[in-house]
Parts: sequence; structure tokens; C-alpha cells
Amino acid sequence: TGTGKELIANAIHYKSPNFSGPFVPVNCAAIPKDLIESELFGYEKGAFSGANAAGKKGLIEMADNGTLFLDEVGDLNLDAQAKLLRFMEEGEFYKIGSTEKKKIRARIVSATNKDLEQMIAKGTYRKDLFYRIGVIRIDVPSLNERDEDVRLVAEYFFQVFNEKFSRSLTGITIEAIALLKLYSWSGNVRELKNMMERAVLT
Repeated sequence: TGTGKELIANAIHYKSPNFSGPFVPVNCAAIPKDLIESELFGYEKGAFSGANAAGKKGLIEMADNGTLFLDEVGDLNLDAQAKLLRFMEEGEFYKIGSTEKKKIRARIVSATNKDLEQMIAKGTYRKDLFYRIGVIRIDVPSLNERDEDVRLVAEYFFQVFNEKFSRSLTGITIEAIALLKLYSWSGNVRELKNMMERAVLT
């Protein structure tokens, strides 16, 4: 948690020559289990009690010709896993309450801090989906194990907040970078981001 998974997914998306559409991040753990399918796939008007009268476009459809980033993909329930697998294999899906098949083209980048192989052994995660999302795997260790990344990430967020708050700070000193590398980042990239925001503001 907090290692910078979304930053890596962003980098993959924006460096891609094949996908010019939007980058759509989804925190699977933050969406209630009974709403995840309607959020991902959308629904037609009147599909279920309480549905929006106009229906809703799902996040998968919104990512057409772009990248769908599924953070905490280990939190998907088995029904959602089955539908996601079908979409990843065929590029097709149905909105809830619809008989019209939709087909889009999107890259799927997923991330988790859970042991999916252990979940498979317990029967709470589909083995076929695990293999499908794991075609290319990137292990993201703690920031404490990535000394050189401390400087890169700090400078990136420094620039982001320098522009956001209309400051005219010139950069981070060599001495400050050395201190940042010595610090124990229990909160990983998220903690470093917050520290850079405070530094720019003060």
C-alpha cells in the first residue's frame, strides 16, 4: 500500500503509442461489493430498483481506447471476477439489464497488495483471471528498498505542487535529498508525496 502503483500505471499509459484514450483509475476496494458490477459495466435505465432513470455508462466503457487501472483487484467478488475475465478475453460485455453486446478496446492494468495465489488456494479468487491479469508482472517493493526512486519521486511531486500552488521554488538541495534517502518511509510514496506538499506550502 502506498508504493506508487497508480504512478506506474500512469507511466505505462502515457508512454503507450497504441492507446490514446483516457486513463481511468478504479479503486475496487472502495466500491461496495453490490455496486461493483454496475460501476464497471454500467446499466440500462430501469435495470434495477434505484437505478438512474437515464442509465449509466460503466468505467470499462469510459476507458475505450485507453487504460483501465484496477487498483486492489484482489477485492473483486467472484461474480465480478467472472465478468471481468470475459471482457478481458473477448473485449465484450453487457451492461446490466441490456441484451446488446458492447465491444471496446482498452488496456487493463491491475494492482493488488494481496497474495492472489493464496486466495486461489482458499477458493476466493479465480485461477483463470489470475493468469489473465498476470501476463506481465511488475513487483513494486517498499520505497525503502528503492533508494534512487526517492529522489525521482520527490522531484516529481515537488514540481507538481510547485505549479499547483503557484510557487517559484527552484528545487530540492542535495543535502535534503540525502536526508530523504535516510528516512524510513513507512507510508511509502504516499507519505513522500504528503511531505513534498507540506515542504512546498511552508
